[in-house]
Amino acid sequence: MQALQLADYRAAVARIYLTATDLADFRDRRDRLFSSHPQSPIPRLDDFTGIRYFPPSEEFIAEVTLREAPGEIEIDTAGPDGVCRYDRVGILDTPWGELSLWWLAAYGGGLFLPVRDTTCGNQSYGGGRYLTDTVKGTHGRGVEMLSPTRVRLDFNYLYNPSCAYDDRWLCPLAPPENRLDVPVHAGELRYR
Repeated sequence: MQALQLADYRAAVARIYLTATDLADFRDRRDRLFSSHPQSPIPRLDDFTGIRYFPPSEEFIAEVTLREAPGEIEIDTAGPDGVCRYDRVGILDTPWGELSLWWLAAYGGGLFLPVRDTTCGNQSYGGGRYLTDTVKGTHGRGVEMLSPTRVRLDFNYLYNPSCAYDDRWLCPLAPPENRLDVPVHAGELRYR
């Protein structure tokens, strides 16, 4: 039963990412999903009042170059997933610093872009946020592939990993090379 609920939750997440008309609609749909779905990462649905966000900002949207840079990393989730291996797709040359775009090397794979900036810990989740994790259905909002070497980033879609809401979840966090030395005042704020 839980596996089917989780599959349904991931499908609902993908529908939000693929069909929301704009950022406001996206955030509204996400709040509704978090408040009602049995697989919501929010532990106590009865007192959930919504996710808090930085105000939308054009400052944190950019088209950037993706340059080839082979590499791999292993991230220990300290949970049942164990060590996850990621292959580097390339390095994104952003106005805020370089970020590595990763591909989960497990069956089916998926793009993964974790980001930690100087808002982490005081304004946003201390472990960092995700701009995309396509294994979870986050297609085309935060990271949009324009060509093999051009990517559109929209940090207004930065979101907290599930572990930011409840200790029952264990999440891979941003590796050192995905830590920005500037504040990114966009996307989701720290929960509570």
